[in-house]
Amino acid sequence: MTSTITQHLHVLNARVTYRNAPIHLLEKFTFKDLDYAYKTLLGKDALKECVIIQTCNRVEVFATGKNSDEHKLIDGWASLVGLHNKDFEGTVEISKDKDVVLHLMKLASGLDSLVIGEDQVLGQIKRAFEFSRRNRYAGFQLSLIFDKAIKVGSKVRTSTSVNKGSLSVGSMAVNMAEEHFNNLKDKCIMLIGSGEGASLIAKSLKQRDINFIITSRTFERAKSFAATVAGMPISFEDALEMFNKVDLIFVSTTAPYYLVTYDRIQSAMNSRKEGMMIFDLSNPRTVEDKILTINKVNLINLDQITEIVEKNIRSRKNEIEPAEKIIDNEMKSVDIVLKRKRADPIVVSVFKSVDTIRDRELQKALSILGKKISSEEARIIEQLSHALVEGILSAPMNNLRKELEMDDQHKEDMLKIVARLFKYEE
Repeated sequence: MTSTITQHLHVLNARVTYRNAPIHLLEKFTFKDLDYAYKTLLGKDALKECVIIQTCNRVEVFATGKNSDEHKLIDGWASLVGLHNKDFEGTVEISKDKDVVLHLMKLASGLDSLVIGEDQVLGQIKRAFEFSRRNRYAGFQLSLIFDKAIKVGSKVRTSTSVNKGSLSVGSMAVNMAEEHFNNLKDKCIMLIGSGEGASLIAKSLKQRDINFIITSRTFERAKSFAATVAGMPISFEDALEMFNKVDLIFVSTTAPYYLVTYDRIQSAMNSRKEGMMIFDLSNPRTVEDKILTINKVNLINLDQITEIVEKNIRSRKNEIEPAEKIIDNEMKSVDIVLKRKRADPIVVSVFKSVDTIRDRELQKALSILGKKISSEEARIIEQLSHALVEGILSAPMNNLRKELEMDDQHKEDMLKIVARLFKYEE
């Protein structure tokens, strides 16, 4: 993917992510006091603007300055988090200028995430940028690229299917149950297990504000799980006795034997009118396969769900190319804006210089006319002077901006000529 973004964009990005550091080590690179970190980093002579993004799987610093120096940035970062510069070797990734813009757009679009197309990162970027802008740590250049990246991230998600479909077995199981029952909030739900797989199911239920019972082979594990994740803990023995009241069971354990047997479910169904749905997400299976033969019982096993999840992963990967095409087009539009902005100092200087002449000549004319004209007539003459300046200068200044959009080798010479014509001094 290519872009002709102007070399006059001086942006630097330094990042430590899940790609180069285990997630449990990323905490070492995290800024504990964000406000102090901003002030310290911007105290470096080379840096003028700054945005810091911190998530569970990345710490990134975006900065601008006329002579953006990654060494000074790393020095400041290392000092703030109590590390040595050598700790960053082979761990930190550095991007500059157009590569920073490209990286930020990919990040906002979910293409640089651990899970392709995940939505959470876009909100994290928005919050980090708003904090920086609100506290005036971000200025024109970072505002330009962050505003654009956030819009691109939203556009990619609405124009492609890169964020569609669940990518965890737990969330997929909850989705399938929700589709089956339409509404889970009025159902009696039981979760058997207390490991990582069970926690994904619990978090997915919690996000939907759905209550559920949690049980494990030991009551202490169930209580600990409920306290740290979610759920109402009950003993395993009590859980086995209440199958006749349960509409939905999720089983995610590592037990070496069947926890949910044919006999128990058959007995439970004898006193139930409604159907029951069971998800066996254990490996090896802990729900007896024979349960499939029981009337009104729907049993889904891990292999069935894994197949759907893998299909979603393949589907998201197929959306990467359309997403990158959107990013490529947006990169070109940023390039155009930045090129046109190169004329701004000259345009502002010309208008200011001409306005000084306008005001001087206006005051001379008003002095000569004296009391021959009323205050209303004087106001009309002043408005006329402003309109003349605007009318004469607007067209050539807009044309100058448009000319700078072209990838023409003579544009630098044109800028110099315009600067000399209007006696522009930086």
